[in-house]
Amino acid sequence: MRLTPELIVRAYAGGVFPMAETADDPEIHWFEPRVRGVLPLEDFHVSRSLRRSRRRGGFRFSCDTDFDGVLAACADRPITWINHEIASAFRALHARGIAHSIELRAADGSLAGGVYGLALGGAFFAESMVSRVTDGSKLALAELVARLRRGGFRLVDTQYLTPHLQSLGGTEMPRHRYRAALQAALEAGADHARAFAPVNPDAPDGAFWS
Repeated sequence: MRLTPELIVRAYAGGVFPMAETADDPEIHWFEPRVRGVLPLEDFHVSRSLRRSRRRGGFRFSCDTDFDGVLAACADRPITWINHEIASAFRALHARGIAHSIELRAADGSLAGGVYGLALGGAFFAESMVSRVTDGSKLALAELVARLRRGGFRLVDTQYLTPHLQSLGGTEMPRHRYRAALQAALEAGADHARAFAPVNPDAPDGAFWS
């Protein structure tokens, strides 16, 4: 079965997501975990050290200005589930305004961190993060959370809970609760234009940190 943008949208709306075994494996596997990782928007935890990293780094945030770069950086690691077909499908979704990226730029303009994912209704499905400096992915995720809050999103799906995400307030939901939360978020909708404006409408350098 070819992995089309339409198939991905239907799958995510039903609580299912694709992964490959490796970057070179052409086979796609579908998952619906019995316990789902989620990131509660109102309980996102920003430590003092993370705020210090933000102040020291001189970073700039943007949205959807380098989706390909963030996706490629997320896939550029020894072990990845992002194969060519998944990457191509998400580029197509980005072209349709459904997949989005947050970019974190260092003072010299280089990509310091980022996160990308899929937005449907009031749900955001965080696919992968990348960090090229200390706290790079955490800073990008914090900016994403701020934007999703402003856009009125209800749910951030992280698929699985990792220690990294748990330190930021991530938690788990059993499948039946996740399905209910997902349906409610899809029906509620959100202001995507506000959440994913290229430059943050409230603070160009990241309103989360003000």
